[in-house]
Amino acid sequence: MEKTKLIEVRKRKNMSQEKMADILCMDVSNYNRREKGTAKISLQEWQKIAETLEIPLEEIYENEESLVFIFNDNSTGNGNGVGNINNYNIPLSIWESQKKYIEKLEAEIESLKAEIDKK
Repeated sequence: MEKTKLIEVRKRKNMSQEKMADILCMDVSNYNRREKGTAKISLQEWQKIAETLEIPLEEIYENEESLVFIFNDNSTGNGNGVGNINNYNIPLSIWESQKKYIEKLEAEIESLKAEIDKK
C-alpha cells in the first residue's frame, strides 16, 4: 500500500527520492519500492526518515497492512496429536479484493436462483 503520508511530507519538504535513498544507504529503486508499498520499511528506516524530514514519526508512519491468518492443520503432525500451525500474511488489499469478489458471486447466485424460481 502506497505510503501517501510519507510522499506528501517528503514533497512538501522538497526532498527528492534520490536524497532519501542516499540517506538510507540504498538505491533509488529500493526507496521507490518502499514508498509504493511493495517493499517493507523497517522501524529503523521509519525513524531515520522522520529524523531527516524533521517531523515526529507519527506524522508519516503508515502500518504495513496485512492480515495474519493462523490455520491449524491437523492432517499432519509429529505423532503426538498436535497438528502443524501455519501462519500466512495476506496483504489487506488482496483480502478486500477477494471479499468484494465473493460478494459479487453471492449476488449473482441469488440472481440465478430468482431466475430458476420464475421458471
